[in-house]
Amino acid sequence: MAAPNTALRAARMGRLMSQDDLARALREIGCTSANKRLVQRWESGITRTPHPSHASALQRVLGMPIEHLGFVMAHVADDGRGGHDVQLPQSAQVRSAATASRPRPNPGNYSGIWLSHYEYYSSGRQETFSTGHYVVILQHGDHLTVRSLPGSAPSTVAMELDVDGGVATGTWTEDTNPNGYYRGTRYSGAIQLLIEPTGHRLVGKWIGYGKNFDINSGPWEFVLQDASTSKATIEAYDHPPDFDHVPPLG
Repeated sequence: MAAPNTALRAARMGRLMSQDDLARALREIGCTSANKRLVQRWESGITRTPHPSHASALQRVLGMPIEHLGFVMAHVADDGRGGHDVQLPQSAQVRSAATASRPRPNPGNYSGIWLSHYEYYSSGRQETFSTGHYVVILQHGDHLTVRSLPGSAPSTVAMELDVDGGVATGTWTEDTNPNGYYRGTRYSGAIQLLIEPTGHRLVGKWIGYGKNFDINSGPWEFVLQDASTSKATIEAYDHPPDFDHVPPLG
């Protein structure tokens, strides 16, 4: 059985779109073959390598690189049938099946809406700043996909985490505010978080590169707000966090 594409689902849900909404948005920019069934195939993991025209349309609609949407790109030959989605090469399918069948520990259920809060030092301004987002976390096995809600901040955050017991480890990416100090620069790095026994708080540190070839780090925390990932719940949290009632990190 194919592993679900939680990255695409999280990106869609984070933009308050149903599967029909996404298919409609794709058709509106010229991807005429897009429909709900195609979106379902993508999200179920049946199709992991979309046709280049579909990949381009997804990037435009969701505003993220195709690799951050849970897909693997491959060379596509003209099949003479209008460019249907292609499947992964057989070797990749074998590796994917082997990975999916590998026994994994049951880390608990961390899907839901979380408050993300991190701090960073700006060498240019010689001051420490904090940034927060509401994010949607979706879980498949021991893998967590994290996507920020678009209305919670001018910047966007994405993470891919793997849970091993009480520790979550992975990578993060942030596209900064296009109109802010960093002018839309994309930053990325690694992160490791400890999971509190209640499962309601993740706390740890990020590491990443700076503008002057230096390595920076700082605290990052997630606090569970709601275990639901329904459209109504996501809409309720699609606004900037109120940090007047959030204790400082550290």
